[in-house]
Amino acid sequence: MSPRPSTAHVRRPAILTAAAEVISECGVQNTRIRDVAERAGTSAPGVLYWFPTKDELLAEALQFADDRFYAGLTEELEGLGSARERLGRMVELWPADGDGETVLWMELWVRSLRDPRLAATREGLDRRWRDAIADIVRDGQASGEFGPADADDVALLLGALMDGFAIQLALGDPAVTADVVKRHCLALAEGRLQ
Repeated sequence: MSPRPSTAHVRRPAILTAAAEVISECGVQNTRIRDVAERAGTSAPGVLYWFPTKDELLAEALQFADDRFYAGLTEELEGLGSARERLGRMVELWPADGDGETVLWMELWVRSLRDPRLAATREGLDRRWRDAIADIVRDGQASGEFGPADADDVALLLGALMDGFAIQLALGDPAVTADVVKRHCLALAEGRLQ
């Protein structure tokens, strides 16, 4: 195997960004490696060097998008004073109208049904999301803002509700808006965390 090119550290993020965009627009089935390569400013062999299959490209693109989301989330949440504010901001940030990451998730969920490697990726990403919610709940419980509910149960329920709303937003359901999502998610959290 030949050594990786010196521009590899630059190419991989560009490929993952391009893959997330193209898969969100076209779906995994209709995504062509050539389209990802063109969007990333590289060649199809350059994409295939890093990602031999579209499923691998999907999993890595979603992980990359997820890492960027959490980096921004951490920065935003650090500036907020209370656990209640942090939980509210999390709900505001996910899901959102026109969110390409939700489409990536939908692709991953469907493909995870039959691919154990993608199922493991999905499980890890879901666990990360629920852990982030549960950590905020525990912080709120420690500060006396929230009641004694099981933090992991609240995170599971709230995460599932948010995922369900994300699907409806991605599908353009006119009854589901970002404001509706926020209202219902916060009401559920308030009810569980009294």
